Amino acid sequence: MHIAQHTSLKPYNTFGMDVQARYFAPFSDGAELAALLARVPHSPRMILGGGSNVLFTRDFDGLLLKNEVMGIETVAEDEDYAYVRAGAGENWHRFVQHCIAHDLGGLENLSLIPGCVGASPMQNIGAYGVEIKEVFQDLEAFHLSDGTVERFTVNDCAFGYRESVFKNKYKGQFAILHVTFRLRKNPIYNTTYGAIEQELARMGVTELSLRAVSEAVIRIRSSRLPDPLKIGNAGSFFKNPVVSASDYARLHLEYPALPAYPAAQEAYAGSSPSVESGAMKLAAGWLIEQCGWKGFRRGDAGVHERQALVLVNYGRATGEEMYALSQEILESVEKRFGVGLEREVNIIP
Repeated sequence: MHIAQHTSLKPYNTFGMDVQARYFAPFSDGAELAALLARVPHSPRMILGGGSNVLFTRDFDGLLLKNEVMGIETVAEDEDYAYVRAGAGENWHRFVQHCIAHDLGGLENLSLIPGCVGASPMQNIGAYGVEIKEVFQDLEAFHLSDGTVERFTVNDCAFGYRESVFKNKYKGQFAILHVTFRLRKNPIYNTTYGAIEQELARMGVTELSLRAVSEAVIRIRSSRLPDPLKIGNAGSFFKNPVVSASDYARLHLEYPALPAYPAAQEAYAGSSPSVESGAMKLAAGWLIEQCGWKGFRRGDAGVHERQALVLVNYGRATGEEMYALSQEILESVEKRFGVGLEREVNIIP
């Protein structure tokens, strides 16, 4: 069990930030994690999964632990569902494809999302009308301070829009080890969101299947979002903001083309209030594009030419440059529309 020193994190974050960790080590289970923590007891520590939703703004002066907990197994079944448990270090897209290959439905709309299984409940990842909370059963997490392993149910996780207790109340306190999903043996397809139906038609699909829906999502995502293996990015950098009914009415009057849809009536995690009746979720990408940022580039820090929600590193941008750009975007949207955007990507200061 080796702890490396002054390790470059460039291969471990999809933004490609060339920063270092003072100490770096992978772990494959809770026992190994506990032993590593004991060896560097008084250092700041951070758990890293796929590195697809973080922005390092400088070197990490502490112990960075790479989650490599692996394994996929069906732990229970009933008439309608299979309960599939996956290690937090499993690649998310490969896990989705594993479930599809075993005719288990619920994750197909989440195909090609970068990152690892452990990040899925932490972020409550979602795409094309589906969120993790809809298929989540429970998870096991290691408490970094006392070494206990705790079980979290869907209620314990307090899921919200790209939120959970692990990003708020318990931020930095736990390492997720395993996640169990409740997947349908007889799939119910969700194809009404976005361009899925149109893509299925272009594919010539006449009979729906998990594989067909997954392939349609993959094609859509590939056409709109940059591949992190080719250009540094962390996917959507900002959340779609939720505004009150009165604020939406004001905005719609001035900007009739503003894309919006009703926000879910649920309590969001952390300090966010319950979503009020009539609240609307706005398209952050549209707001950013109207402020002239789409395709913007300053040095190697920029905004993607096809999707204004995505900030990109063209090669040698620093985390501080990327963060500064995001701040300028936030301020410009606030100034023009009176709408505050929130970063979806985790900023590591």
